[in-house]
Amino acid sequence: MVKNSAEIGAHNLLAGCARAKPGERLLILWESPDLGYFDADLAPCIADTARAMGLRVISVEVPFMPEAPALSADLRRRIADADITLFLARLGDQLRFCDAMPGGRVIVCFAVTTGLLGSAFGTASHDAFNALKGLVNTALSGARQVRVTCPMGTDFFGTPDMGEMADTAVLRFPVSVFAPVPGAAFSGVVALPGFLAGTGSRYYDDYLVRFDGPVVAQFRAGRLVGFDGSSGDVARASRHYDTIAARYGIDRNMVHSWHAGIHPGCGFGWDGLTQMERWSGVAFGNPRLLHLHTCGADAPGEISWNVIDPTITLDGVALWQDGVFHPSRIAGGAELMADNPEVARLFQNPDRRIGLPAIGALQTA
Repeated sequence: MVKNSAEIGAHNLLAGCARAKPGERLLILWESPDLGYFDADLAPCIADTARAMGLRVISVEVPFMPEAPALSADLRRRIADADITLFLARLGDQLRFCDAMPGGRVIVCFAVTTGLLGSAFGTASHDAFNALKGLVNTALSGARQVRVTCPMGTDFFGTPDMGEMADTAVLRFPVSVFAPVPGAAFSGVVALPGFLAGTGSRYYDDYLVRFDGPVVAQFRAGRLVGFDGSSGDVARASRHYDTIAARYGIDRNMVHSWHAGIHPGCGFGWDGLTQMERWSGVAFGNPRLLHLHTCGADAPGEISWNVIDPTITLDGVALWQDGVFHPSRIAGGAELMADNPEVARLFQNPDRRIGLPAIGALQTA
């Protein structure tokens, strides 16, 4: 029996996302809470809810592999034997683009605390947000021109080539973003918010690189052209790209793709600049944030460009306006909101916390 908000979120995860049925086998793969990413009470909360739903639960601790994530033979066997696998571990996020994931339903959880799980981020209808993601994907695939701007000076545009809109090989909970928009057809400038950050693919030294002042990245047809800013900041950014590209043998100048947050319940209540690894793996679901995957030809690249309070215009219609997502402006969105009044109310009262200071403070850090 569901008793509290975290259990409501756990039930939403298991019933809504995993489609769990009594008697099924749930494998929970968790990383040590001592690493400071997932809270200690998260796995037990979900396990207790699963047992109350009649699932058979197995919990296994998995290692954190910063730079060379891989599944051991034992983990592959366990995942293949399970009906549902839930990653409460960064390993799942690192491997979510892998096509070689063993069978069954595999889920990566971005609600990293019971507080997030029990907030609107975890409790809002999974089906509604999955449907909303589909509406955005469809709108992007039919758009003739998409333009992205922001108050700091971001301005890039292009015609999306969404193809088959391939996403990751695993399910996301909660549904936080739409399918990545390929970067090859886009050109323009991105005003960086005072830093460069990793993407969560690998974790390396200098995962966060701070700037002394404003920096703008220029790209053309999905290729990094260069940076504008003070000589020191430009050198710092260029050196970081040289280092990461050489370290992993990847395409330095590739701007692979981009997407924005679609979940107004995704609030990040911590200081992102002191918890950048957690920030880059959680906060991106907030509609106030858009990020581009760069440095590497394979998703999600190794360095992200983050845009704060984007305006995203499809053929003249601003679906996002200054960091506010308006689902009613998209085909089918008003009907979806009418069918899901609790989600509509969430969009009317979004969580605006993104874990970053005001834009001016970021640019003059």
